Amino acid sequence: MFKSDFLWGSASSSYQVEGAFNVDGKGVSIWDEWVRIPGKTFKGTNGDIATDHYHRYKEDIALMAEQGLKTYRFSLSWTRILPQGHGKVNEKGIEFYNNIINECLKYGIEPMVTIYHWDLPKTLQDDYLGWESRQIVEDFTNYAAICFERFADRVNYWIVINEPNIFTELGYLLAMHPPGKTDMKLKFQAYHHTALVHASVVKLFKEKGYSGMIGSSIAYSNGYPASDTLEDIEACRRYYETVSYYNMDIYSKGEYPEWGFNYLKEMGVAPEVTLEDTILLKEAAKLSDFIGINYYQSNTLAYNPVNGVGLTVFNTTGEKGSSKESGIPGLFKMVRNPNLEYTDWDWVIDPQGLTQSLIEITNRYQKPLIISENGLGAFDKVEDGRVHDDYRIDYLAKHIKACHDALEEGVNLLAYCAWSFTDILSWLNGYQKRYGFVYIDFEDDNLPRLKKDSFLFYQEVIETNGRSILKD
Repeated sequence: MFKSDFLWGSASSSYQVEGAFNVDGKGVSIWDEWVRIPGKTFKGTNGDIATDHYHRYKEDIALMAEQGLKTYRFSLSWTRILPQGHGKVNEKGIEFYNNIINECLKYGIEPMVTIYHWDLPKTLQDDYLGWESRQIVEDFTNYAAICFERFADRVNYWIVINEPNIFTELGYLLAMHPPGKTDMKLKFQAYHHTALVHASVVKLFKEKGYSGMIGSSIAYSNGYPASDTLEDIEACRRYYETVSYYNMDIYSKGEYPEWGFNYLKEMGVAPEVTLEDTILLKEAAKLSDFIGINYYQSNTLAYNPVNGVGLTVFNTTGEKGSSKESGIPGLFKMVRNPNLEYTDWDWVIDPQGLTQSLIEITNRYQKPLIISENGLGAFDKVEDGRVHDDYRIDYLAKHIKACHDALEEGVNLLAYCAWSFTDILSWLNGYQKRYGFVYIDFEDDNLPRLKKDSFLFYQEVIETNGRSILKD
Protein backbone atom coordinates (compact mmCIF):
# COMPACT_ATOMS: atom_id res chain seq x y z
CA MET A 1 0.00 0.00 0.00
CA PHE A 2 1.11 3.57 -0.61
CA LYS A 3 2.50 5.21 2.54
CA SER A 4 0.61 8.09 4.09
CA ASP A 5 3.38 10.52 3.08
CA PHE A 6 3.60 9.28 -0.52
CA LEU A 7 4.11 12.21 -2.88
CA TRP A 8 1.44 12.26 -5.57
CA GLY A 9 2.61 14.79 -8.10
CA SER A 10 2.73 16.13 -11.59
CA ALA A 11 5.52 17.65 -13.64
CA SER A 12 6.63 20.20 -16.22
CA SER A 13 9.83 21.78 -17.55
CA SER A 14 10.79 25.42 -17.90
CA TYR A 15 11.05 25.68 -21.68
CA GLN A 16 7.88 23.69 -22.27
CA VAL A 17 5.61 25.83 -20.09
CA GLU A 18 7.07 29.18 -19.05
CA GLY A 19 7.12 31.23 -22.25
CA ALA A 20 8.43 34.77 -21.57
CA PHE A 21 11.55 33.68 -23.41
CA ASN A 22 13.08 37.15 -23.64
CA VAL A 23 11.67 39.13 -20.72
CA ASP A 24 12.99 40.23 -17.33
CA GLY A 25 16.62 39.65 -18.24
CA LYS A 26 16.44 36.04 -19.38
CA GLY A 27 19.32 34.99 -21.64
CA VAL A 28 19.21 32.89 -24.81
CA SER A 29 19.21 29.08 -24.52
CA ILE A 30 20.11 26.56 -27.20
CA TRP A 31 16.39 25.87 -27.60
CA ASP A 32 15.58 29.54 -28.16
CA GLU A 33 17.99 29.31 -31.09
CA TRP A 34 17.11 25.79 -32.31
CA VAL A 35 13.40 26.48 -32.80
CA ARG A 36 14.26 29.30 -35.19
CA ILE A 37 16.05 26.97 -37.61
CA PRO A 38 13.55 25.94 -40.32
CA GLY A 39 12.51 22.29 -40.17
CA LYS A 40 13.86 21.55 -36.70
CA THR A 41 10.54 21.41 -34.84
CA PHE A 42 7.06 20.16 -35.72
CA LYS A 43 5.43 22.82 -37.90
CA GLY A 44 7.87 25.40 -36.53
CA THR A 45 6.43 25.32 -33.01
CA ASN A 46 8.38 26.99 -30.22
CA GLY A 47 8.28 27.85 -26.53
CA ASP A 48 8.25 31.64 -26.88
CA ILE A 49 4.84 31.74 -25.18
CA ALA A 50 4.12 28.05 -24.46
CA THR A 51 1.47 27.92 -21.70
CA ASP A 52 2.56 31.34 -20.41
CA HIS A 53 3.20 29.78 -17.01
CA TYR A 54 5.58 32.66 -16.29
CA HIS A 55 2.59 34.97 -16.01
CA ARG A 56 -0.05 32.35 -15.10
CA TYR A 57 1.75 30.34 -12.38
CA LYS A 58 -0.67 31.43 -9.63
CA GLU A 59 -3.64 30.20 -11.64
CA ASP A 60 -1.89 26.94 -12.48
CA ILE A 61 -0.73 26.23 -8.93
CA ALA A 62 -4.23 26.99 -7.62
CA LEU A 63 -5.47 24.26 -9.98
CA MET A 64 -2.79 21.92 -8.63
CA ALA A 65 -4.03 22.61 -5.14
CA GLU A 66 -7.61 21.93 -6.24
CA GLN A 67 -6.50 18.60 -7.64
CA GLY A 68 -4.73 17.86 -4.36
CA LEU A 69 -1.15 17.52 -5.61
CA LYS A 70 1.37 16.69 -2.90
CA THR A 71 4.34 17.71 -5.05
CA TYR A 72 4.97 19.76 -8.17
CA ARG A 73 8.08 18.88 -10.13
CA PHE A 74 9.32 21.79 -12.25
CA SER A 75 12.66 22.83 -13.71
CA LEU A 76 14.71 25.99 -13.44
CA SER A 77 15.78 27.81 -16.58
CA TRP A 78 19.55 28.26 -16.37
CA THR A 79 19.40 31.38 -18.56
CA ARG A 80 16.69 32.93 -16.41
CA ILE A 81 19.02 32.75 -13.41
CA LEU A 82 22.37 33.22 -15.20
CA PRO A 83 21.68 34.81 -18.59
CA GLN A 84 25.23 34.10 -19.82
CA GLY A 85 25.52 30.71 -18.12
CA HIS A 86 27.92 32.18 -15.54
CA GLY A 87 28.71 35.57 -14.10
CA LYS A 88 26.06 37.97 -12.83
CA VAL A 89 22.84 36.59 -11.34
CA ASN A 90 19.55 37.82 -12.78
CA GLU A 91 17.53 38.74 -9.70
CA LYS A 92 14.28 38.78 -11.66
CA GLY A 93 14.81 35.09 -12.43
CA ILE A 94 15.47 34.35 -8.78
CA GLU A 95 12.30 36.26 -7.87
CA PHE A 96 10.22 34.18 -10.30
CA TYR A 97 11.36 30.85 -8.88
CA ASN A 98 10.98 32.13 -5.32
CA ASN A 99 7.40 32.98 -6.26
CA ILE A 100 6.81 29.49 -7.67
CA ILE A 101 8.25 27.81 -4.58
CA ASN A 102 6.37 30.04 -2.15
CA GLU A 103 3.08 29.65 -4.04
CA CYS A 104 3.46 25.87 -3.86
CA LEU A 105 4.20 25.97 -0.14
CA LYS A 106 1.20 28.22 0.44
CA TYR A 107 -0.99 25.30 -0.65
CA GLY A 108 1.07 22.60 1.04
CA ILE A 109 2.58 21.40 -2.24
CA GLU A 110 6.15 20.13 -1.99
CA PRO A 111 8.34 21.77 -4.65
CA MET A 112 10.51 19.19 -6.46
CA VAL A 113 13.13 21.12 -8.41
CA THR A 114 14.97 19.97 -11.51
CA ILE A 115 18.11 22.04 -12.01
CA TYR A 116 18.54 21.20 -15.70
CA HIS A 117 15.93 20.13 -18.23
CA TRP A 118 17.75 20.60 -21.55
CA ASP A 119 17.78 24.41 -22.00
CA LEU A 120 21.55 25.02 -21.96
CA PRO A 121 22.72 28.65 -22.17
CA LYS A 122 23.66 29.41 -25.78
CA THR A 123 26.80 31.20 -24.62
CA LEU A 124 28.22 27.97 -23.22
CA GLN A 125 27.50 26.15 -26.46
CA ASP A 126 29.19 28.95 -28.38
CA ASP A 127 32.18 29.27 -26.01
CA TYR A 128 33.22 25.64 -25.65
CA LEU A 129 30.54 23.42 -27.27
CA GLY A 130 28.60 22.88 -24.06
CA TRP A 131 28.29 19.23 -23.07
CA GLU A 132 31.21 18.25 -25.29
CA SER A 133 33.64 19.92 -22.89
CA ARG A 134 34.63 19.17 -19.30
CA GLN A 135 34.31 22.91 -18.66
CA ILE A 136 30.58 22.27 -18.28
CA VAL A 137 31.26 20.62 -14.91
CA GLU A 138 32.58 23.81 -13.34
CA ASP A 139 29.96 26.11 -14.82
CA PHE A 140 27.05 23.81 -13.96
CA THR A 141 28.32 23.29 -10.40
CA ASN A 142 28.55 27.05 -9.88
CA TYR A 143 25.03 27.43 -11.25
CA ALA A 144 23.75 24.70 -8.91
CA ALA A 145 25.47 26.38 -5.96
CA ILE A 146 23.44 29.53 -6.63
CA CYS A 147 20.23 27.48 -6.81
CA PHE A 148 21.00 25.83 -3.48
CA GLU A 149 21.92 29.13 -1.82
CA ARG A 150 18.69 30.80 -2.93
CA PHE A 151 16.15 27.97 -2.70
CA ALA A 152 17.38 25.07 -0.54
CA ASP A 153 15.83 26.51 2.62
CA ARG A 154 12.43 25.58 1.14
CA VAL A 155 13.16 22.80 -1.35
CA ASN A 156 13.55 19.26 -0.04
CA TYR A 157 13.82 17.35 -3.35
CA TRP A 158 16.40 18.14 -6.02
CA ILE A 159 16.83 16.49 -9.41
CA VAL A 160 20.18 17.54 -10.87
CA ILE A 161 19.65 16.55 -14.52
CA ASN A 162 16.61 15.29 -16.41
CA GLU A 163 17.06 12.46 -18.93
CA PRO A 164 20.71 12.96 -19.85
CA ASN A 165 20.52 9.76 -21.90
CA ILE A 166 17.77 11.26 -24.06
CA PHE A 167 19.18 14.71 -24.76
CA THR A 168 22.63 13.31 -25.56
CA GLU A 169 21.16 10.71 -27.93
CA LEU A 170 18.85 13.17 -29.67
CA GLY A 171 21.46 15.92 -29.74
CA TYR A 172 24.64 14.02 -30.60
CA LEU A 173 23.47 10.84 -32.35
CA LEU A 174 20.14 11.43 -34.08
CA ALA A 175 20.55 15.20 -34.68
CA MET A 176 16.92 15.77 -33.67
CA HIS A 177 17.79 18.12 -30.77
CA PRO A 178 20.48 20.78 -30.46
CA PRO A 179 23.33 20.81 -31.29
CA GLY A 180 22.13 18.54 -34.11
CA LYS A 181 25.15 16.25 -34.49
CA THR A 182 25.59 12.61 -35.49
CA ASP A 183 28.66 11.21 -33.76
CA MET A 184 28.43 8.13 -31.54
CA LYS A 185 31.74 8.73 -29.78
CA LEU A 186 30.74 12.31 -29.06
CA LYS A 187 27.41 11.09 -27.73
CA PHE A 188 29.08 8.81 -25.19
CA GLN A 189 31.60 11.49 -24.18
CA ALA A 190 28.86 14.06 -23.68
CA TYR A 191 26.91 11.55 -21.59
CA HIS A 192 29.99 10.96 -19.46
CA HIS A 193 30.19 14.70 -18.82
CA THR A 194 26.57 14.68 -17.62
CA ALA A 195 27.54 12.02 -15.07
CA LEU A 196 30.48 14.14 -13.91
CA VAL A 197 28.17 17.14 -13.52
CA HIS A 198 25.72 15.07 -11.49
CA ALA A 199 28.53 13.77 -9.27
CA SER A 200 30.05 17.21 -8.73
CA VAL A 201 26.70 18.75 -7.79
CA VAL A 202 25.74 15.92 -5.44
CA LYS A 203 29.11 16.23 -3.71
CA LEU A 204 28.67 19.99 -3.34
CA PHE A 205 25.17 19.56 -1.95
CA LYS A 206 26.37 17.13 0.70
CA GLU A 207 29.49 19.12 1.59
CA LYS A 208 27.36 22.22 2.18
CA GLY A 209 25.13 20.23 4.53
CA TYR A 210 21.78 20.90 2.92
CA SER A 211 18.98 18.86 4.48
CA GLY A 212 17.05 17.83 1.37
CA MET A 213 17.37 14.80 -0.91
CA ILE A 214 19.20 14.83 -4.23
CA GLY A 215 19.49 12.60 -7.30
CA SER A 216 19.01 12.68 -11.08
CA SER A 217 16.38 11.27 -13.43
CA ILE A 218 17.17 8.78 -16.18
CA ALA A 219 14.75 7.74 -18.91
CA TYR A 220 14.47 4.01 -18.28
CA SER A 221 12.92 1.27 -20.39
CA ASN A 222 13.13 -2.34 -19.34
CA GLY A 223 13.66 -4.93 -22.05
CA TYR A 224 12.33 -8.31 -23.14
CA PRO A 225 13.81 -10.80 -25.62
CA ALA A 226 11.58 -10.99 -28.70
CA SER A 227 11.68 -14.79 -28.46
CA ASP A 228 13.30 -17.56 -26.45
CA THR A 229 16.07 -18.03 -29.01
CA LEU A 230 19.62 -17.61 -27.74
CA GLU A 231 20.17 -14.83 -30.28
CA ASP A 232 17.28 -12.71 -28.99
CA ILE A 233 18.16 -13.38 -25.35
CA GLU A 234 21.71 -12.24 -26.07
CA ALA A 235 20.39 -9.15 -27.87
CA CYS A 236 18.40 -8.25 -24.74
CA ARG A 237 21.48 -8.71 -22.55
CA ARG A 238 23.48 -6.46 -24.87
CA TYR A 239 20.72 -3.85 -24.69
CA TYR A 240 21.01 -3.72 -20.91
CA GLU A 241 24.82 -3.61 -21.03
CA THR A 242 24.95 -0.72 -23.50
CA VAL A 243 21.71 1.13 -22.76
CA SER A 244 19.64 0.59 -19.59
CA TYR A 245 22.38 -0.45 -17.17
CA TYR A 246 25.02 1.57 -19.00
CA ASN A 247 23.02 4.77 -18.52
CA MET A 248 22.10 4.04 -14.92
CA ASP A 249 25.31 2.45 -13.57
CA ILE A 250 27.56 5.46 -14.04
CA TYR A 251 25.15 7.58 -11.97
CA SER A 252 24.29 5.01 -9.32
CA LYS A 253 27.41 2.83 -9.14
CA GLY A 254 30.02 5.25 -10.36
CA GLU A 255 31.22 2.93 -13.12
CA TYR A 256 30.03 1.51 -16.43
CA PRO A 257 29.06 -2.15 -16.96
CA GLU A 258 32.25 -4.00 -17.85
CA TRP A 259 30.96 -5.79 -20.94
CA GLY A 260 29.27 -2.71 -22.35
CA PHE A 261 32.24 -0.41 -21.80
CA ASN A 262 34.67 -2.92 -23.30
CA TYR A 263 32.42 -3.26 -26.35
CA LEU A 264 32.43 0.50 -26.83
CA LYS A 265 36.22 0.52 -26.52
CA GLU A 266 36.49 -2.12 -29.20
CA MET A 267 34.26 -0.01 -31.44
CA GLY A 268 36.37 3.08 -30.72
CA VAL A 269 33.50 5.09 -29.23
CA ALA A 270 34.02 4.72 -25.46
CA PRO A 271 34.34 7.94 -23.46
CA GLU A 272 37.58 9.07 -21.85
CA VAL A 273 37.40 8.15 -18.16
CA THR A 274 40.18 9.33 -15.85
CA LEU A 275 41.10 8.02 -12.40
CA GLU A 276 39.86 11.31 -10.94
CA ASP A 277 36.55 10.79 -12.72
CA THR A 278 36.13 7.35 -11.18
CA ILE A 279 36.89 8.58 -7.67
CA LEU A 280 34.33 11.40 -7.94
CA LEU A 281 31.68 9.22 -9.59
CA LYS A 282 31.94 6.45 -6.99
CA GLU A 283 31.80 8.95 -4.14
CA ALA A 284 28.68 10.61 -5.53
CA ALA A 285 27.01 7.26 -6.20
CA LYS A 286 27.16 6.58 -2.47
CA LEU A 287 26.02 10.08 -1.54
CA SER A 288 22.98 10.42 -3.80
CA ASP A 289 19.70 9.92 -1.98
CA PHE A 290 17.39 8.54 -4.66
CA ILE A 291 17.14 7.48 -8.28
CA GLY A 292 14.65 9.27 -10.47
CA ILE A 293 13.22 7.40 -13.44
CA ASN A 294 11.07 8.59 -16.32
CA TYR A 295 9.12 5.61 -17.60
CA TYR A 296 6.94 5.62 -20.70
CA GLN A 297 7.46 2.28 -22.39
CA SER A 298 9.41 -0.97 -22.53
CA ASN A 299 11.51 -2.33 -25.40
CA THR A 300 11.37 -5.71 -27.08
CA LEU A 301 14.80 -6.75 -28.36
CA ALA A 302 15.81 -9.02 -31.22
CA TYR A 303 19.01 -10.15 -32.88
CA ASN A 304 20.52 -7.54 -35.18
CA PRO A 305 23.41 -8.62 -37.44
CA VAL A 306 26.42 -6.38 -38.06
CA ASN A 307 24.84 -5.37 -41.37
CA GLY A 308 21.42 -4.93 -39.78
CA VAL A 309 19.22 -1.89 -39.10
CA GLY A 310 20.64 1.24 -37.53
CA LEU A 311 19.04 3.95 -35.44
CA THR A 312 16.11 5.59 -37.19
CA VAL A 313 14.17 8.80 -36.63
CA PHE A 314 11.04 7.91 -34.70
CA ASN A 315 7.41 8.86 -35.20
CA THR A 316 6.87 12.57 -34.53
CA THR A 317 3.68 12.97 -36.57
CA GLY A 318 1.16 10.90 -34.64
CA GLU A 319 0.57 8.66 -37.66
CA LYS A 320 0.15 5.34 -35.92
CA GLY A 321 2.27 2.56 -37.39
CA SER A 322 4.63 4.90 -39.23
CA SER A 323 7.71 4.12 -37.12
CA LYS A 324 10.35 1.71 -38.37
CA GLU A 325 12.55 -0.84 -36.67
CA SER A 326 15.58 0.74 -35.06
CA GLY A 327 18.72 -0.67 -33.53
CA ILE A 328 22.48 -0.82 -33.34
CA PRO A 329 24.06 -3.26 -35.81
CA GLY A 330 25.78 -6.13 -34.04
CA LEU A 331 24.03 -5.42 -30.74
CA PHE A 332 20.22 -5.43 -30.93
CA LYS A 333 17.18 -4.05 -32.67
CA MET A 334 13.94 -2.87 -31.11
CA VAL A 335 10.93 -4.65 -32.60
CA ARG A 336 7.17 -4.46 -32.24
CA ASN A 337 5.63 -6.46 -29.41
CA PRO A 338 2.49 -8.19 -30.74
CA ASN A 339 1.12 -8.69 -27.24
CA LEU A 340 0.90 -4.99 -26.35
CA GLU A 341 -1.00 -1.91 -27.49
CA TYR A 342 0.64 1.19 -28.96
CA THR A 343 -0.11 4.91 -28.91
CA ASP A 344 -0.57 7.06 -32.00
CA TRP A 345 3.14 7.86 -31.72
CA ASP A 346 4.00 4.14 -31.64
CA TRP A 347 5.00 4.13 -27.98
CA VAL A 348 4.17 0.77 -26.46
CA ILE A 349 1.78 0.76 -23.48
CA ASP A 350 3.23 -1.62 -20.91
CA PRO A 351 2.38 -0.99 -17.24
CA GLN A 352 3.90 -4.33 -16.20
CA GLY A 353 7.15 -3.01 -17.64
CA LEU A 354 7.07 -0.27 -15.02
CA THR A 355 6.80 -2.86 -12.25
CA GLN A 356 9.71 -4.78 -13.73
CA SER A 357 11.76 -1.59 -14.10
CA LEU A 358 11.21 -0.55 -10.48
CA ILE A 359 12.11 -4.00 -9.19
CA GLU A 360 15.24 -4.47 -11.29
CA ILE A 361 16.52 -0.97 -10.46
CA THR A 362 15.93 -1.61 -6.76
CA ASN A 363 17.70 -4.96 -6.90
CA ARG A 364 20.68 -3.49 -8.74
CA TYR A 365 21.19 -0.21 -6.85
CA GLN A 366 19.38 -0.46 -3.50
CA LYS A 367 18.20 3.17 -3.50
CA PRO A 368 14.83 4.84 -2.94
CA LEU A 369 13.07 5.68 -6.22
CA ILE A 370 11.06 8.59 -7.58
CA ILE A 371 8.98 8.31 -10.74
CA SER A 372 9.62 11.78 -12.08
CA GLU A 373 7.67 11.26 -15.31
CA ASN A 374 5.00 8.85 -16.55
CA GLY A 375 2.11 9.70 -18.81
CA LEU A 376 0.27 9.32 -22.08
CA GLY A 377 0.60 11.62 -25.07
CA ALA A 378 -2.56 11.68 -27.19
CA PHE A 379 -4.82 13.70 -29.48
CA ASP A 380 -7.34 15.23 -27.08
CA LYS A 381 -10.55 16.87 -28.24
CA VAL A 382 -13.03 19.18 -26.55
CA GLU A 383 -16.58 17.85 -26.91
CA ASP A 384 -19.52 19.70 -25.36
CA GLY A 385 -17.11 21.70 -23.25
CA ARG A 386 -15.36 18.62 -21.84
CA VAL A 387 -12.33 16.47 -22.59
CA HIS A 388 -13.24 12.83 -22.08
CA ASP A 389 -9.78 11.27 -21.94
CA ASP A 390 -10.74 7.80 -20.75
CA TYR A 391 -7.68 6.41 -22.55
CA ARG A 392 -5.42 8.50 -20.31
CA ILE A 393 -7.32 7.46 -17.19
CA ASP A 394 -6.89 3.82 -18.18
CA TYR A 395 -3.18 4.33 -18.84
CA LEU A 396 -2.55 6.12 -15.53
CA ALA A 397 -4.66 3.71 -13.48
CA LYS A 398 -2.74 0.72 -14.80
CA HIS A 399 0.65 2.37 -14.24
CA ILE A 400 -0.25 3.47 -10.72
CA LYS A 401 -1.40 -0.09 -10.04
CA ALA A 402 2.00 -1.19 -11.38
CA CYS A 403 3.64 1.09 -8.79
CA HIS A 404 1.58 -0.58 -6.08
CA ASP A 405 2.67 -4.02 -7.31
CA ALA A 406 6.29 -2.89 -7.05
CA LEU A 407 5.71 -1.60 -3.53
CA GLU A 408 4.36 -5.02 -2.59
CA GLU A 409 7.67 -6.48 -3.83
CA GLY A 410 9.67 -4.24 -1.50
CA VAL A 411 10.46 -1.28 -3.74
CA ASN A 412 10.95 1.96 -1.77
CA LEU A 413 9.03 4.37 -4.00
CA LEU A 414 8.80 7.93 -2.67
CA ALA A 415 6.81 9.74 -5.36
CA TYR A 416 4.86 9.45 -8.58
CA CYS A 417 4.84 12.49 -10.87
CA ALA A 418 2.51 12.27 -13.84
CA TRP A 419 3.65 14.01 -17.00
CA SER A 420 2.25 16.59 -17.25
CA PHE A 421 -0.01 18.90 -15.27
CA THR A 422 -1.17 21.11 -18.13
CA ASP A 423 -0.81 20.40 -21.81
CA ILE A 424 2.61 21.66 -22.86
CA LEU A 425 4.94 22.07 -25.81
CA SER A 426 6.33 18.70 -26.87
CA TRP A 427 9.93 19.14 -28.04
CA LEU A 428 9.42 17.13 -31.24
CA ASN A 429 5.62 17.02 -31.57
CA GLY A 430 4.58 20.61 -31.04
CA TYR A 431 1.28 21.27 -29.28
CA GLN A 432 -0.71 18.46 -30.88
CA LYS A 433 0.61 15.75 -28.55
CA ARG A 434 -1.13 16.36 -25.24
CA TYR A 435 -0.21 14.88 -21.87
CA GLY A 436 -1.91 17.15 -19.35
CA PHE A 437 -4.65 16.88 -16.79
CA VAL A 438 -5.58 20.41 -17.88
CA TYR A 439 -6.41 21.16 -21.52
CA ILE A 440 -5.05 24.40 -22.99
CA ASP A 441 -6.45 25.89 -26.17
CA PHE A 442 -3.24 27.05 -27.84
CA GLU A 443 -5.17 28.65 -30.71
CA ASP A 444 -6.84 31.07 -28.30
CA ASP A 445 -4.59 33.99 -27.33
CA ASN A 446 -6.01 33.82 -23.81
CA LEU A 447 -4.79 30.21 -23.42
CA PRO A 448 -7.86 29.12 -21.38
CA ARG A 449 -7.45 26.19 -18.99
CA LEU A 450 -10.00 23.33 -18.96
CA LYS A 451 -9.96 20.42 -16.52
CA LYS A 452 -10.10 17.06 -18.31
CA ASP A 453 -11.85 13.97 -16.95
CA SER A 454 -8.38 12.70 -15.97
CA PHE A 455 -8.04 15.70 -13.65
CA LEU A 456 -10.93 14.40 -11.56
CA PHE A 457 -9.65 10.84 -11.78
CA TYR A 458 -6.25 11.79 -10.35
CA GLN A 459 -7.91 13.99 -7.76
CA GLU A 460 -9.70 10.91 -6.42
CA VAL A 461 -6.51 8.84 -6.54
CA ILE A 462 -4.79 11.43 -4.36
CA GLU A 463 -7.76 11.80 -1.99
CA THR A 464 -7.84 8.04 -1.39
CA ASN A 465 -4.03 7.59 -1.47
CA GLY A 466 -4.38 5.17 -4.38
CA ARG A 467 -7.19 3.06 -2.94
CA SER A 468 -9.63 4.21 -5.64
CA ILE A 469 -7.77 2.20 -8.29
CA LEU A 470 -7.09 -0.79 -6.03
CA LYS A 471 -10.67 -1.39 -4.92
CA ASP A 472 -11.36 -3.80 -7.79
